[in-house]
Amino acid sequence: RPIRFDEVVGQQHVSQTLKNALQNDHLAHAFLFCGPRGVGKTTCARILAKVLNCQNRTADFEPCDECDSCKAFNGNASFNITELDAASNNSVEHIRTLVEQVRFQPQQGEYKVFIIDEVHMLSQAAFNAFLKTLEEPPPYAIFILATTEKHKIIPTILSRCQIFDFKRIQVQEMVAHLQGICKTESIEADKDALHIIAQKADGALRDALSIFDRIVSSLPASDAGKKITYDDVITNLNVLDYDYFFKMTDALLVEDITQFFLIFDKIQKNGFEADMFINGLAEHFRNILVCKDAKTLQLLEVSDTLKQRYQQQAKITPTSFLLSALNIANDCDVNYKMARNKRLHVEIALTKMAYINRATSNIYQNIPTGVVEKKVEKKTTDSTVLKEKQNTYISPPPTTTATETATETPSEPAASPVQKVVSPVATPTNISTSPPPPKEEKKATPASNVKLGGLALSSKHNLFKIPSKGELESQVAQDDVQEEARESKLNQENLEKVWKDYYEAVTSPSAKNILKNATLSIVNEDLILVTVGSIMAQNTVQLEYDLMSFIRKKLTHPKLMMETKVDTSKLPIDPTPKPLKLSTPKEKYEKLIELNPLVTTLIQRFDLKVDK
Repeated sequence: RPIRFDEVVGQQHVSQTLKNALQNDHLAHAFLFCGPRGVGKTTCARILAKVLNCQNRTADFEPCDECDSCKAFNGNASFNITELDAASNNSVEHIRTLVEQVRFQPQQGEYKVFIIDEVHMLSQAAFNAFLKTLEEPPPYAIFILATTEKHKIIPTILSRCQIFDFKRIQVQEMVAHLQGICKTESIEADKDALHIIAQKADGALRDALSIFDRIVSSLPASDAGKKITYDDVITNLNVLDYDYFFKMTDALLVEDITQFFLIFDKIQKNGFEADMFINGLAEHFRNILVCKDAKTLQLLEVSDTLKQRYQQQAKITPTSFLLSALNIANDCDVNYKMARNKRLHVEIALTKMAYINRATSNIYQNIPTGVVEKKVEKKTTDSTVLKEKQNTYISPPPTTTATETATETPSEPAASPVQKVVSPVATPTNISTSPPPPKEEKKATPASNVKLGGLALSSKHNLFKIPSKGELESQVAQDDVQEEARESKLNQENLEKVWKDYYEAVTSPSAKNILKNATLSIVNEDLILVTVGSIMAQNTVQLEYDLMSFIRKKLTHPKLMMETKVDTSKLPIDPTPKPLKLSTPKEKYEKLIELNPLVTTLIQRFDLKVDK
């Protein structure tokens, strides 16, 4: 366990903050260290407790390890530091015992430090008993709480603590720390082996040290010293070798079914589960995909030697293969638990991966280069629509006369896709259309309209023929006539008539009354304004979903829009005045006097009093 802040791995943000607090003499009375297991929470708590009572702090605020307080701490004989494991001491009695110790001042040093590990394991009653002391601690008491599950701590505790979040330790940092231990202990170790240990630890340095110690203990002693190899690590940790994944990827790329079946069989015989293999293969594909770009290469947490192997395989592996293989591997992993024959389930997934390149190449081969697919819609006599694909090779753009000649000339079945058509007027042009349109279909098919660029052209014209000036002028004139007819229908009189037809068909009396009292106005050719007297009336108009479709249909204006507006002056006014409501006796008395002044004389003569 580290004894200085500088020796803590991967938590420089916490160490530096605590040093700055010591330098400024601005310490909180309660700290909460949060983070995953094995990242240094308890270690930092012990170092902080040691520094607080150190009599000879160094210039960088580290413990001196020479004073009486540091020696007592190293020998676990310090009365100023109390550690409590809340996982096994989580009752109210344990907390009350700790609270009683808070009352006594430190025998030696300035502070009395209480370290509570796994504080989230305390019961609700224990939290309540501890809360009062945490709210009003004595000036010499400092509490350091450590937990892996911050969300289980009650908010009243969190609000009274200074919270530090510990992060997971990176693989490179753990490898560097293990290399330092190997150098100190005179142990030779392959860098790939240390990377496997760091990856297996999953961000917890404590687990990495435990694995390292277990592997060192399993090595035979020799005069030359111990050496940790890559094979020793994967054998002890039951980890799949990287070579399996590299060989499997090579076999999948060349569609060698025999090879990848034998590799998978060897993996099964070594005692590895199929789901572990498929997850490892998916991670291998991900690492290859990461190596495709130099910017994402830093995401690969492997040794430099292994990184070069990944880069070499990434050069020969298509990205489309990797993405498809990742998708297949993910589906295989998701459905693995439901499969009855798990080995066959994985082998089917591997076979699919092997034929990814062939499947994608077949897709691209079916699309010829330079082919323009056009769909021509023709309306037959029985109102059925026939869709026909025409593959057209064009080079260069033809003239009008050449196109007409090419359309009338039938193409031979065995002819080349490019035919020479000579016109007496135009220059020779290379045009080929396949398949040729049958003559019977032309006779049975009447002229239909095809829209090109906003102009409706008759289907009797060739699609590649440039329309004449007369045709364009007649088409524009026809569109203008239709536009004028549509605008002539949109006027105030027609709008009010259509509006009346609609609200007379409404069954709700309230909605009918609101629509009847609404005021209509035409803003422009595509917008009408409806003015009502209240927001409720506006909502009622907007909830009439069939209103606009009815108006558009009657006025033959599909682009017509409606806007509603509230005008309180449009509210109906009741001409009959409402009688004044008299509530108090005084108001009634004043009203009686107003109607008949002799009421005052009556009250004075008989000495009457008005109730208050």
